[in-house]
Amino acid sequence: MYIKNDPDEAYIAGFKLPFGGTLDPYNRWIKLHKIIPWDKIEEEYAKHFTWKKGAPAKNVRMAFGALVIQTKTGLSDRELVEQIKENPYYQFFIGLEEFTKKKAFHHSMMTHFRKKFSAEMIEKINEWIVLGEAKEDKHDNDGDDDGGDSMGQSDKSEIKDKDGENGRGNKGTLILDATCAPSDIAYPTDLRLLNEGRLITEKIIDKLFEELVGTEKKPRTYRQRAKRDYLSISKQRRPKKKTIRKAIRKQLGYLRRNLLSIEKLNEKVELTKLDRQLYKKLLVVNEVYRQQEEMYRERKHKISGRIVSISQPHVRPIVRGKAGQDVEFGAKITISLVNGFTHIDKKSWENYNEAVYMEDSIEKYKTRFGYYPEKVLADQIFRNKKNRVFCKSKGIKLSGPPLGRPPIYNTEEYRKRKREESEDFRKRVEVEGKFGESKRIYGLGRIMTKLDKTSETTISLIFLVMNLNRKLRLLVRRFFSRIFGKLFLQNTFNFCA
Repeated sequence: MYIKNDPDEAYIAGFKLPFGGTLDPYNRWIKLHKIIPWDKIEEEYAKHFTWKKGAPAKNVRMAFGALVIQTKTGLSDRELVEQIKENPYYQFFIGLEEFTKKKAFHHSMMTHFRKKFSAEMIEKINEWIVLGEAKEDKHDNDGDDDGGDSMGQSDKSEIKDKDGENGRGNKGTLILDATCAPSDIAYPTDLRLLNEGRLITEKIIDKLFEELVGTEKKPRTYRQRAKRDYLSISKQRRPKKKTIRKAIRKQLGYLRRNLLSIEKLNEKVELTKLDRQLYKKLLVVNEVYRQQEEMYRERKHKISGRIVSISQPHVRPIVRGKAGQDVEFGAKITISLVNGFTHIDKKSWENYNEAVYMEDSIEKYKTRFGYYPEKVLADQIFRNKKNRVFCKSKGIKLSGPPLGRPPIYNTEEYRKRKREESEDFRKRVEVEGKFGESKRIYGLGRIMTKLDKTSETTISLIFLVMNLNRKLRLLVRRFFSRIFGKLFLQNTFNFCA
């Protein structure tokens, strides 16, 4: 059961503090509370609760507010609950009416909050925030006559109405790039996966045999010998390929024997004796054995849908080709950057060619803003022939050198092209800065959630919080620019008088 909140009940003066006084209205959490469209979010959040009976669910401000605080601060679930208990601004942000020393909720509720807010829902909220900012910027630029530059000249140029070269009315600049959001898993090797699968099957055999103690002979697992064989290779600094292959063959044999023993035990004991998590791991281990046995038999290292983590079977290897890190393990995402605000255009656990989805990103830009971009800044992989033809048909200028013979060295045409390429490159670097900010500050460099859906929610939340912080900075800049702009005009008028 869900009970909607009165949107007028949460205000600063009404929040009760045990030590007297009121909250600071200029605090960043108070301002973030005003930016977020709580009413729209509550309408979407309430759709999850169709049952009219039972205890009331946590309200939208507590659920979504806790997710925003965690993403912004990088706290774990347990530490987040403790920090909320100690901070009155956190308690106000999640919708409490007064400061309390009790825990607002149990730390296990964070998993349910992430499940309620799917990645699609987070991205929809992100659109509301960003598009609302674009409307505010356009309104300020059209009606601001006090001389205050609220966004800076570079930001205004992105929103300023101007036609493209072919008169289509294309506006703005779209920056595209892709990256990987690595998951929190150990670096996977074939030998390590097989050993982990063997340990899981041994645990399952022990669990199933509890029903047959005293009536049947326990199946042999050779666990001590298998452990000794694994450690003899894993402790070597640089084992040879033949040695690794021989160790993989042995672990495949141990794992195959355990799986056959589980099948025989299943004839007498139902697998319902296993808990849900252990049964799921059994299914994953069967698939891991099939993949590893096929790769060993055919002497290859690639296979479709390769599992690299038994606890997170949705994670896939993403070949990036970066210096010092050729392969990453996590979700691959393509983002578009417009006026400093970030949108996720594509997200997948499977590796994909980001250039194939460039047209989709451009069409999403048109859906958001009502027109195509005037220029698209992207790296070399996006500049294939198909994308060039599409951009030309829509009147969009694609960054980078055009096809054909390059101009003669050190001519005016050559220098002009080099200046344009250098300028486009400097503008495109902004998206690399967003990747660095998201990975170093907000945790995109290591996604700690374990489920595929909650991991997708976490990724979407990171970019939503980044957009919230940018909007907060713009509000502060706009506030001070208007104040100092009016003072400048007043001083100029007094001087002229």
